[in-house]
Amino acid sequence: MNEILESKLEHLPDSPGVYQFKNNKGKTIYVGKAKNLKYRVKSYFQNAMTSLKTAVLIKKIFDLELIITDSEIEALVLENNLIKEFKPRYNINLKDDKSFPYIKVTNEIFPRIFPTRRFIRDGSKYFGPYTNVRDMKSALRMINQIFKIRSCKLNIDQNSIDKKKFKICLDYHIKKCDGPCEGLVSEVEYKSMVNQVIKLLKGKTENLIDELKLEMEENVRILNFEKAAELRDKISQLSSISEKQKIVNTDREDRDIVSLAFEGKDAACSIFVIRDGKFISKKQIKISIEEGESLEEIYAAVIKQYYDELVEIPNELVLETEPSDFEAIFDWLSLRLGKKIKITVPKREGDLKSLLKMCKENAILQLKELQTQKMKKEGNVPYTLAALQRDLRLKHLPKHIECFDISNLQGTDSVASMVVFIDGKPKRSLNRKYIIRTVTGPDDFASMREVIERRFSKLINEKSKLPDLIMIDGGKGQLSSAIEILEKLEIKDYTAIGLAKKLEEIYLKDEKDSVLLPKTSSSLKLLQQIRDEAHRFAVTFHKLRREKRTITTELLDVPGIGNSLAKKLLSEIGSLSQVRSTDIGTLTKIIGKKRAIKLIEYFNAKKE
Repeated sequence: MNEILESKLEHLPDSPGVYQFKNNKGKTIYVGKAKNLKYRVKSYFQNAMTSLKTAVLIKKIFDLELIITDSEIEALVLENNLIKEFKPRYNINLKDDKSFPYIKVTNEIFPRIFPTRRFIRDGSKYFGPYTNVRDMKSALRMINQIFKIRSCKLNIDQNSIDKKKFKICLDYHIKKCDGPCEGLVSEVEYKSMVNQVIKLLKGKTENLIDELKLEMEENVRILNFEKAAELRDKISQLSSISEKQKIVNTDREDRDIVSLAFEGKDAACSIFVIRDGKFISKKQIKISIEEGESLEEIYAAVIKQYYDELVEIPNELVLETEPSDFEAIFDWLSLRLGKKIKITVPKREGDLKSLLKMCKENAILQLKELQTQKMKKEGNVPYTLAALQRDLRLKHLPKHIECFDISNLQGTDSVASMVVFIDGKPKRSLNRKYIIRTVTGPDDFASMREVIERRFSKLINEKSKLPDLIMIDGGKGQLSSAIEILEKLEIKDYTAIGLAKKLEEIYLKDEKDSVLLPKTSSSLKLLQQIRDEAHRFAVTFHKLRREKRTITTELLDVPGIGNSLAKKLLSEIGSLSQVRSTDIGTLTKIIGKKRAIKLIEYFNAKKE
């Protein structure tokens, strides 16, 4: 810690606000908010190892900048704005190649409605964001078909209408516009139509239909049949749209279902937008995170960044878990909504739980698509292998991995397994089983030396290619035993690691300290999958060996039956239970009458 930073930490205020950590080049690398800046900022340096991300961040901090606010909600809004502006390296960021588009309803006497990616504080209304441009274009097409909203860019006011500055265009003649430029439609009537469009964009289709039905009935009552027919057509089109929207809740509540999927440094968010109990749209967002982030932290970042001042706040959010900073987020959303928001984490089975599960499946699918895109960019390199190479700083991409495990019971029936993974997937046809021959008693280190020597001596003799990564199920001792043999065989260019199960520590060749990867890391998950496959394979083989030895030993207890006859019985008849139920005639043909009688007498005596 340098003197400047140390001095600033000694004079931290007991106030709410925002803090910015900067590196030695003055670049903002992390932005955070706090109810109490003194307590929050100092906690980083007092508990630096609470997470891997925090430990890495602390090493990069050179300077600190504070902004004091009047309240925690103000700090939350400012934090969100600074994250969007600076996109700090160690913050969770919503990401996209370009900003999401919105549908803008302009703040004019005769408003226009069009798509935009720019937000201007001029009193206009914005709807979105539309994470899928097709959805936005579909919404605009629907609006233009049902409502006569002007498409021109004219600056129409009462003065221009009085002076007859503009003339009606083709849209008026084809009944796509009511001609506000010449005053052929009143400001009140036009804005009433715009308000109907706003209801439609908010998903209030049923309310809009009810409103239009009343208006149609009123026009029929006053004998304005032309207007009534126009309203009837609108109702028909809107009813068709409403019928296509899936009813997911009968309570007609406005809610958003939000679910996340994340792995390594990639995360995806899926949002189901439900209005009046109907599913009206799905939004998908890509997120950039650091490894080791928790579900609660990612939720907090997504909610703060997505539900900014442009996005409509629903009455209820349905989440997998409560976000970190829950109280501040709750107060901020409630303030924007104008009443207390409901944040639900469904525990029991029901409609909300089912919707959340469906939303989660969509998020997982989106994450897989994101990882597939990464693979293509990296030359079809599987995402997990690229992550493993990066996290363990391997020289070569570990496309061919061999993992070894030892299994025994108090030193008896010792066996070893070797499993092979190619391109991150198991290649079971290449798996091998080994019976340990030179080791007596429970000596895993010596057993590992034997199996490594047998495997790699064979590869050398056959002049076969070595695996890209040699993996040992075990800690430093097992890895050292393997390395000892590899060095003895004069194998130079190889990479070997050990994975200890207790703390999931990874030991590397020539590295003194072990490596701990985040539990959510795709690299660690791959290593665990390989280790578990090797362990399963070894244990299954060990059980089979032990069972065969037990069965053979029991037959050897019968007078007159030795090793060769015991094996002959098992090979011709099958299991020990089948031998027990075999008739004397069949047994006589295999081992002779005298031995067959003794065998049946032996089994009968055991029953008694």
